[in-house]
Amino acid sequence: MKTYLLLLFTCSITIALHSQQPFRHHREAVDVRYSSSQPVIHYTLRIDPSDLSLFYVTMNIKNVRDTFHVAMVTHPEYDDRYWRFVEQVAVKGKRGRGNAVREDSALWQITTSGNEVVINYHVRFHPRETFRAAWRPFLTSKGGLFGGPQSFMYVVGSTLAPSHVKIEIPHDWRIATGLIPTSDPKTFFASTVSVLVESPILIGSFKSWIFSVDGVPHHVAYWPLSSAASFDSTTLLSNMRGLVQQASLLFGRLPYREYSFMLLDSSWGGLEHNNSVTLGAPIDHLQKDTRSFLNELSHEYFHTWNLMRIHPVEYGDVNYKKQKLSRGLWWSEGLTMFYADLLLRRGKLQVYDSSRIDHLETLLKRYFNSPGHYKISAEKVSEAAYGETGMLGDYNASTHGQGEVIGSMLDIIVRNATNGRRTMDDMMRKMMEKYSGEKGFTSRDIEAVVEEVCGCDVTPFFNAHVRGAGMIDFDKYLSMIGLKKTLTWVDALMDDGRPALDLRTYAFQNEKDTAIYLGVMDPESIWGKAGLHTGYHLISVNDKPVRNTREYRMYLAEAKMGEQVIIKVKRPTGLYSATVVMTGYKRPEIIIEEIPAVTEKQKRLRKQWMEGY
Repeated sequence: MKTYLLLLFTCSITIALHSQQPFRHHREAVDVRYSSSQPVIHYTLRIDPSDLSLFYVTMNIKNVRDTFHVAMVTHPEYDDRYWRFVEQVAVKGKRGRGNAVREDSALWQITTSGNEVVINYHVRFHPRETFRAAWRPFLTSKGGLFGGPQSFMYVVGSTLAPSHVKIEIPHDWRIATGLIPTSDPKTFFASTVSVLVESPILIGSFKSWIFSVDGVPHHVAYWPLSSAASFDSTTLLSNMRGLVQQASLLFGRLPYREYSFMLLDSSWGGLEHNNSVTLGAPIDHLQKDTRSFLNELSHEYFHTWNLMRIHPVEYGDVNYKKQKLSRGLWWSEGLTMFYADLLLRRGKLQVYDSSRIDHLETLLKRYFNSPGHYKISAEKVSEAAYGETGMLGDYNASTHGQGEVIGSMLDIIVRNATNGRRTMDDMMRKMMEKYSGEKGFTSRDIEAVVEEVCGCDVTPFFNAHVRGAGMIDFDKYLSMIGLKKTLTWVDALMDDGRPALDLRTYAFQNEKDTAIYLGVMDPESIWGKAGLHTGYHLISVNDKPVRNTREYRMYLAEAKMGEQVIIKVKRPTGLYSATVVMTGYKRPEIIIEEIPAVTEKQKRLRKQWMEGY
């Protein structure tokens, strides 16, 4: 997941990437696309090989007032709060030393004189992790990742100001980034602040390849933890090319001039950008089974369209304040999941489920396994995706899974209403036409697009499952393609066949205090039935104090079937001690099969659906 919209022009990757960018809708303050008084900024990022715990940043700024503000961007989804690691902010004006006062966590007031200023600061890297998030900056003696929102301050109120970035690193290191290259191989250009912070920079000793689709270059950079790491790069590139080809066929063209895949060993997850992606690619995954990697790659790459360009209305221009939670992520994430699977199937690439029916069975199992998917609206689940932990109360739900299920049913509805002439492909292309520019979408906009494509009324569906909450009548929609589901509940088992304990609980912290809080994932679990609720302050498990979330998981891992576990919590009315008897639980089993007396239309629509078109 997850992610900003980019502005204006096109950006490129080291290896030379440019991409057309949609206009932003919101502004922090009145801004202009060009003005003679607009700030002109030149950044220098410098690595000192003798100290790999930090990097140095210099901002040379012209055309600024004597008093102005600089800030670090807050990512709307993956906010690592890198302002925590900014140190020694120093200001030098044209007529002498200036001043920097920190007014908020990510905001500084700068006082200077003479219309020009140099701001120096350095940023320490996040405490080293052995297995890091792919978007999180790091540095080793062999290279690393920096840039993006974790590195650059910007002039508040001037988000359309262009800038150059000079990178000072060891001479034998290479650079890969989404910034526009210049004739100086160590200097790059960003047309706006949004472009600047959406272009992470990979540096160091890495392997690289290139392939083209429709004449558009695609660069692949792989940073290995060990120089001895090797894998079948020929197959990898073939799979990546196949994925890109399917996306191009879907939309009719690629929306960028070049693209960069930045793959990182010893990392997990991924983060999409306008013309690049940072993606965890552990070497053992690439050597053994690439299915999980390809699925993640397909998902993050499809965000190039669905999120970076087709964007929710809440995602506006860059800001140092946390952006408004989005109600539209069920579409942005769910339909990206839908196409992450579909594009791989169309390209005849590796997938987990042998057929679309198998895949749909898996989706429905997950849907029923977490009642939050039908007890809470898709818009509310979307808001909770990057909101405070516990927003869904005693329920758990995934905007990715819930959205993919909703999208799958909408696809069938459109196929049925148009006799197979229209599909989700038509809806996605229409969304690209309408909402990849300045205007973002709402759920009602999606509803209008569906109705425009199918010529049918889907308001009851949106009222029931997007704006409201309610269990989807799957048989009603599956029957349109001659299918039905059978739902049964069976004992949840571990891999060795033994009954699985009901561990549908978790512990969490928030940014407001150091307390450890309880989370309940289903009110019908043994935890909910014991009178426990999400948000209670956790005190102890069997009289052992809970000092962090890891300890809570560790205590529960020691529990045995039939054992009594005493959970002490502090709730609004006072202290409470709950006795939880450790038992198993039921999980859903789904079988999808053909209905009796299937019609020719249903057979034809199902055949088309099964083939992925």
